Order: sequence, then C-alpha cells, then structure tokens
Amino acid sequence: MSDYFGRAVVENLPLLLEGYRTTVIVSLLAMLLSLALGIVVAGLRTSGVAPLRWLAVGYVEFFRNTPLLIQLYFYFFGLTRLGVRLSAFEAGVAALGIYTGAYVAEVIRAGILSVDRGQTEAARALGLSSFQTLRFVVLPQAVRTVLPPLGNLGIALVKNSALVGSIALADLLHVADLIQSRTFRTFEVFTAVILFYLSLTLPLAWLVSRVERRLAVLH
Repeated sequence: MSDYFGRAVVENLPLLLEGYRTTVIVSLLAMLLSLALGIVVAGLRTSGVAPLRWLAVGYVEFFRNTPLLIQLYFYFFGLTRLGVRLSAFEAGVAALGIYTGAYVAEVIRAGILSVDRGQTEAARALGLSSFQTLRFVVLPQAVRTVLPPLGNLGIALVKNSALVGSIALADLLHVADLIQSRTFRTFEVFTAVILFYLSLTLPLAWLVSRVERRLAVLH
C-alpha cells in the first residue's frame, strides 16, 4: 500500500474514536458533578451559618489553588494508601469534577450576589425558608448571569480532560500517544487529535456565544 499523509490516522481510526468516546463521557460526567458541587458549595458560601461558609471557602481555595494533575495522582495513586481504590475512569471523573466544581461555585456565588437583595428580603417576608428562597427566587434570576461563564468552564473542562491520560485512562490523547509511538507519525496523529478536540470545543464556544447574545437581547 502506498504511503500518504494521514495513513496512521485512517488505519487506527477505530482506536481514536474509542478514545474520543471516552473523552466525551468523562467530560460530560465531570460537568454534571462540577455543576452539582458548585450549586451546593455556592449555597453554603452565601449561607448565614459561619461554619458552613468556612467549609465552602476551604473547598474553593484548596481545589482552585492546587494543580489538577496532582489531584489526579492523588485520587488514582494516593487514595489506595487509605484503602480506597478508584479506577482510572472514576479518578478522572472525580478529579475533573471536583476541581472544576470549585470554579463553578464561584461563578454561581457571583450570580447569586448579583440578584437584588430586596428580592431575598421579600421572599423571606413571605415566609420562604433560606433554601426555598435560594431555589425559587435567587437561582432562577442568577441563571441569566452565570450561563455564559459556566459555558466557558465547560470548554476548559474538555481541554483539561486531556490530563486523564496521565493515569493510563484510554482517552483521546492517551490513545493518540500510543499510536504515534508505534508509527512515528507524530504530526499527522496529533493534527487529527486537534481536530477531534475542536469538534467538541467549537460547538460549545458557539453555543456560549449564542446564549450571551440571547441574554443580552433579553436584558
């Protein structure tokens, strides 16, 4: 068979697609985890209970100010010393989700604080609890503010997912590295990887831009 540019990619396309699938699944699950954590932590940060507020601040500051790669190693290698064994997939989702959750919490907190204080006071005057006020009054109004930055965090998470290959999870980058180490066709293999990642991040960027324009019109 004659040689041509992209041959290594074509011949190993099923492997690359399987790695692509793993990247997508890990990213989606981590996004859901980070969103759930972010909402809870943002609620704690804005609560009137000091110990809960301190706990939330500690979470945000710790995970935002330590490298994601070290967190990945801790979940995959370090927890085994404590008797907790996570697979590479579980460790990857946990590390990405918990790390990004700290940033999501700050975005949501900013959105909560952007809601006029009179709205909260009115809700409490009507007899709503703190949780009900947050759920039915504050969060629905904060959504308009937080959606664009949350979209940007989603894009960053997809790109950060490339680090999970460092714990031997067969994601897109890890599979591509194995292929180029066998074929020595580094340029064409990683060109394909760039295009695969762009197929994830560009639609997200377009969606974020569209949401921003839509919210600007509504505003």
